Amino acid sequence: MIVVAVVGPTATGKSDLALDLAEALRAAPGSAHGAVPSEIVNADAYQLYRGMDVGTAKVPPAERRGIAHHQLDVLDPTQDASVARYQEAARADLDAIAGRGARAVVVGGSGLYVRALLDQMDFPGTDPAVRERLEARAETEGRRALHAELERLDPQAAASIGPHNTRRIVRALEVIEITGRPYTANLPRQEYVRPAVQIGLDCSREVLDARVGNRVDRMWDGGLVDEVRGLASPEQGGTGHGLGVTAARAVGYAEVLAWWRGESTEAEAREAVTANTRRLARKQMGWFGRDPRVHWLDAASPHLLDDALAVVAAADAGTLAVAGTEPVRRSLGS
Repeated sequence: MIVVAVVGPTATGKSDLALDLAEALRAAPGSAHGAVPSEIVNADAYQLYRGMDVGTAKVPPAERRGIAHHQLDVLDPTQDASVARYQEAARADLDAIAGRGARAVVVGGSGLYVRALLDQMDFPGTDPAVRERLEARAETEGRRALHAELERLDPQAAASIGPHNTRRIVRALEVIEITGRPYTANLPRQEYVRPAVQIGLDCSREVLDARVGNRVDRMWDGGLVDEVRGLASPEQGGTGHGLGVTAARAVGYAEVLAWWRGESTEAEAREAVTANTRRLARKQMGWFGRDPRVHWLDAASPHLLDDALAVVAAADAGTLAVAGTEPVRRSLGS
């Protein structure tokens, strides 16, 4: 059964649409498969964390409409997230959902996590001895010598990385030595590992900015500061066990922590959350806009659910053409 993924920038209503889709698909015939139960799989990197609820706009359990959710609250905030670990766990969820005869509805704006779940993407391991030797060579021979070696072994990787990024040159050579394959052979490809359709939510820059502002207001009024205080360690200004490197970078959390370090006032922190959320939304638009397989819908349409169900039905029937990215270019104002 085709996996449905709801993607796009923050504050466009992805979680609501995913719930509406899951509910509609299990309630009445709407595709080639008829009525089927649906389960939701999270693809938001920060919603993986327990306790990071307000700042990530996580749907509260009482509002999940009895629909099973996966990959929520699976990490402590002190842990660092891993795309490779997520890929393994979330793909196991997809297998289990399919085994129950249900449909998976993936939802999230973390582009790399969506790609890791849906697309061909390998995560080569590391070898400390190989890396140490390559780093030593970079010191003695210079990065240009290593780049020349990379150019001989994998010209495409060398052209992409350039001669100045020592860390990435070393990593590329490490992967080549470990796998015996070109570094570029391990890069993600726009090739689904199982049948899938991506529905992207798009809206104008003005509408998106307004939605972001409203979301930040709701988060601030809904207890974001208290949430950060309860998670952060005393050294970070809170009363909890601490936020790890990954969690502390999350928009909303990073700005509050900076305020507590004396780097801003509360008002400045709040403004920074809004500005950084808007910046994140533009970055997400750029990421998903580069994927021609995303079928874009107007997030503000009064017929959004019907439009999304039509996309799913066409995908199930095998009649869905690959979409272009014109709506994304328009919403970005370029």
